Amino acid sequence: MAKVKSPILTELAKKVRLRRYELGLTQEQLAERANFHVNYIGGIERGERNPSIESLVNLAKALELSPKELMPD
Repeated sequence: MAKVKSPILTELAKKVRLRRYELGLTQEQLAERANFHVNYIGGIERGERNPSIESLVNLAKALELSPKELMPD
């Protein structure tokens, strides 16, 4: 049975992926900027990972956004 993805994590995934594309970064480059493993970035972009607040702050910095801008509406 397939697990239903959280709408919050799905929205976060879209924002991360869109901003990464806007900056012209690969997942590997974003992972390096945020000090994460590339698999972790992939999991966030697929809506499979639920990052901690600390991870969200690091991710936002790497994406040149405020944490608030990264949060789903």
